[in-house]
Amino acid sequence: VQVVESGGGSVQPGGSLRLSCAASGFTFSRSTYILSWYRQAPGKERELVCAITSGRGSTTYVDSVKGRFTISRDNAKNTAYLQMNSLKPEDTAVYYCNVHLGLLSHSSDYWGQGTQVTVSS
Repeated sequence: VQVVESGGGSVQPGGSLRLSCAASGFTFSRSTYILSWYRQAPGKERELVCAITSGRGSTTYVDSVKGRFTISRDNAKNTAYLQMNSLKPEDTAVYYCNVHLGLLSHSSDYWGQGTQVTVSS
């Protein structure tokens, strides 16, 4: 299984970015998983930003991004997205895609290499 993020960059406050998480080695539509976006700012711990489940695609968001960020997936492309709007300087971080694949004792975690998001004027 491989997970590759892309789409990071620099943007001014109030701007938008869309991150992509391309997964290979398993099929979205035929697997049980939770796909999550995490971020880690300099000097801070990695935090969960949002997640989407397989099947029905239930989503969850940390309070600080609710109403601004949207997680989605495209089963045909085996890719998930994080649409980030109304970006703030405090959103600056390295963003990581994580896939928790499988259930209970038959599960594994896979991480991408991260993509930098910088929000600054």
